[in-house]
Order: sequence, then structure tokens, then C-alpha cells
Amino acid sequence: MTYRPQTRSRENATRQISKSEREKKMKEKKQRSAGRYLEEQAEVSAKQAAEKTIASLNRMGNQVFALSPFSQYFDDWLVNLRQIISEFESNPQTQIDEQFTKERTQAFLDIESALAERRIQESSLDGEAKELADNNHLLVETDKEYAEKTRQLSNKRNADVQRLSTEIRGLEDDAASQEQIKLPFYKFNAKKQAAETLAKTKQELKSKKNELEVTLSSFAADQEKLHDAYEKKKQEITEKIESLHKTLERLETDTSIQPRQTACDALTNAVNTLLQRNPPSDKQQ
Repeated sequence: MTYRPQTRSRENATRQISKSEREKKMKEKKQRSAGRYLEEQAEVSAKQAAEKTIASLNRMGNQVFALSPFSQYFDDWLVNLRQIISEFESNPQTQIDEQFTKERTQAFLDIESALAERRIQESSLDGEAKELADNNHLLVETDKEYAEKTRQLSNKRNADVQRLSTEIRGLEDDAASQEQIKLPFYKFNAKKQAAETLAKTKQELKSKKNELEVTLSSFAADQEKLHDAYEKKKQEITEKIESLHKTLERLETDTSIQPRQTACDALTNAVNTLLQRNPPSDKQQ
């Protein structure tokens, strides 16, 4: 009767040891499972943070400002961009390294410089618009000035031509009248004087005709010179107006889109390469 209870006692002890080992093994298994779960959760969390950051950067890079001056939006845009990166860096699962810091810093330096340059350009908008108005007015005044000088030159030519034409007609009439005078052959002195008078009249007539030709030629040269000067000045003003128009068109267009997209692309690349260098799962191992 003594032997059987001892057997049962050993059997109970064996069962208790096996149960304890099983519980220990199950506990270890649960701990390993929990560790893997936490590691997987950490990895998902880091990826989600990166995906959220990249999506926000894409939205910021494609943002178009509505109205000029576009520089009125720059400060808020930069604040939002810094907030996006700050949230990413503050995530517990994000391992910021020196390279990421360097890339992020350079991206912000580049976009701040680009936006500052465009801010300066926009500040000259009023000056450019005034200069354009001044040049448009100058072009109108140049047209008026050319028209007035042409009119004055034409009036002078007409007056000179009319005067010379009248004098020529008078001399032609005088010469014709003098040629019709008939003197007796014996009035040598009278005939000699008449011949000298006729020669003088014809010489004066020739001189006036030459003067008329010179006047007409001189007017043509003066007119060409005036026109060339006008065309040169008009071209200079027109080119300036076209240049100002292009400048104002650029200022009326959001030219900050390209550098803002470049900055967001650079930051996106920095986030992606950071995750490649420091996979989220490595932090839990």
C-alpha cells in the first residue's frame, strides 16, 4: 500500500514539470510573437509617416498661387513646408542622419534663395509698369514729332518751290519778251544793251532753275534723314516696350512653381534615400 502512493507522487511531479515547461515555452512564443508584431507595427508606422510626408510634398510642389503679387504666398508656403518636414523628423520611428540633415538644409537654402530673388523681381512691378506707360507715351510723342517735322519740312519746301517757280516763270516771261524786241541795225548800243540784258536774264533763269533742283534734292535728303532718325528712335522704343511687356508677363505669371517643385522633389528624394539607408525594421532588432 505504501508503494502505490509514491508512484502517483512521482507521476504528479512529472506532470507538473511538463506543464511548467509548456507554459514557459508558450510564454516565450507569445513574447517572440509580440516582438515580431511590434516590429511589424513600427515598420508600418515609419512607412506611413514617409508616405504621408511624400504625399504632402507632392501637393506642395504642385500648388499654384492664384493672384499676383505671388510673393504674398511665399512665407505661408515655406512655413507649411517646414511643418511637413518637422512632423516627419519628429516621428519616433524616423532615424534622422547627417546626410538627410544636409540634404534637407540645402533644399531649404535653395528654395529660400529662389523665392527671395522672385520677391525682388516682383517688387519692381510698379516701376516696370510705369516705364512701360512712359515708353508708350514716348512712342506716341515720337509719332507726333515726326509728323510735325515732316509737315514743317513739307511747308518749307512748298514755299521755296512756289517762290522759285514764280521767279522762274517771271524770268521766262522776261526772256521771251526781250527776245521779241526788234531794234534797227544801226542802233548798235541799244542792240548790245538788249543782248546783254537778255543774257543776264537767261543766266538768272538758269540759276533759279538750278536753285529749284537743289531745293527739291535737298528736301528729299532732309526727308530721308528725318525718316531714318524717326524709324531708328521708334524701333528703340518699340523694342523697349516689347521687353517690358515680356517682363510684366513673367511677373504676372507664377514663376515660383519650378523652384518650389524642385525643392519638394529634393526633399522627397531625401526622405526616400533616408529610408533606404535606415530601414524601419532595423531599429527594433
